Amino acid sequence: MGMIGSCLCRDISYEIDALDMPIVHCHCQTCRKAHAAPFASTAGVKREHFRWLTGEEFLSTYESSPGKYRHFCRHCGSHLVAERPTQPHVIIRVSTLDDDPELKPEAHIWVSHDVPWLEYQNVRKRPEW
Repeated sequence: MGMIGSCLCRDISYEIDALDMPIVHCHCQTCRKAHAAPFASTAGVKREHFRWLTGEEFLSTYESSPGKYRHFCRHCGSHLVAERPTQPHVIIRVSTLDDDPELKPEAHIWVSHDVPWLEYQNVRKRPEW
């Protein structure tokens, strides 16, 4: 049985059969900008293991670098998938999964793009706001 993912407003949903590549935290500048976050948690899924379920007509696409397309909901702005059409996989945004992938991240990538204010240690934990 597959895992379901969706955007914030739930107008778009997708299903994957499995994560075919490890979960990684990408720190590249385009991921940081696209997600308004210090990194994006991503994982590769073979195209034959990925399918849109609902709301595909609500997708918008942005070519963030030559040949790389980011697909997001035009209603709520959630970034769902990125792809290079010549590759055999798509890159899902793990945080958009509604189901637990039962895997842990394996690496941080593009850390050379880290922002100076990002620290992993010495950050005080606070209660939820």
